Amino acid sequence: MRNIKLIIEYDGKGFNGWQKQPNKLNIQGEIEKAIEEITGEKVDLIASGRTDAGVHSLGQTANFKTESKIETEKFAKAINSKLKKSIIIKSAEEVDEKFHSRYSVKSKTYRYVINNSENGSAIYRGLEYHISNKLDYKKMEKAIKFFEGEHDFKAFKASGTSSKSSVRKILNGSVKKEGERIIIEVTGTGFLYNMVRIISGTLVDVGLGKIEPEEIPQIIESKDRKKAGKTLPAHGLFLVKVEY
Repeated sequence: MRNIKLIIEYDGKGFNGWQKQPNKLNIQGEIEKAIEEITGEKVDLIASGRTDAGVHSLGQTANFKTESKIETEKFAKAINSKLKKSIIIKSAEEVDEKFHSRYSVKSKTYRYVINNSENGSAIYRGLEYHISNKLDYKKMEKAIKFFEGEHDFKAFKASGTSSKSSVRKILNGSVKKEGERIIIEVTGTGFLYNMVRIISGTLVDVGLGKIEPEEIPQIIESKDRKKAGKTLPAHGLFLVKVEY
């Protein structure tokens, strides 16, 4: 039995998220069907974590076990030939049988893209969040640093989150301006449901002058969801990479 690790890029638009569910178009199910078509095996594709409906990926990691004799370097091309164009297997490699895409994760990096131009973009509208009010990205850049470290992020999790603990560790956060776009990136050992989208919404409030950067520690300390910003839409969020 071989253990195959895939790096996957996808446009989340039109999909009901990563997770397999009956009668709903999802990324896991589409890839599993493609693998079955080329190997004749029903596989269980394990991802580093679920992404929600509309969220994109530049580097989702997943693995599956197979007895197929297909050469490892040919797996990506073979699976891609059976997939929708909005999902691409970027690479496939054989890994140790103990490798597990979810339990072996050391860190994940997410990116949130904001188009801060007056009129937005027709072409990229499904890949970024448009806000026409000018944002003070320097304040946002200052504010994101207060999220670094280990904290109880209860104020930054969606209601209905099943996680027992809301303590998470942010290794690095950055805000950059690229032309009319503001790029938020957060690397952490793990994230709560909607946590990056709520952090991004809070940073937008900082950029609009509704919250001062120095108020972020108090908001974290409060553990009160109402004190943090709104949850920004899914279509501006990308899973960039997973480190093992």
